[in-house]
Amino acid sequence: MYRPKDTQERILHRFKIAQGHLKKVLKMVEDQEYCIDVIHQSQAVQKALREADHLILENHLKTCAADAMKNGRGEEAVKEVMNVFKKMV
Repeated sequence: MYRPKDTQERILHRFKIAQGHLKKVLKMVEDQEYCIDVIHQSQAVQKALREADHLILENHLKTCAADAMKNGRGEEAVKEVMNVFKKMV
């Protein structure tokens, strides 16, 4: 089984999974497959994208946001992350 090593590899892997699922959704719609099956596949796309977002956010918190806090820009970093969460809802 493929095991991505670093964060960038893990993120790319998640996006490639989403891309594969999306290609399948498009084919299913073109072939007029059963609606519920299309929805399940679409949900798989969304899950893979959410997981990629989570990896990106985790990396951002560990790197960019942590650096901002160390350099006195903590409030700015918190606002930026909170804006991401507000858009998720």
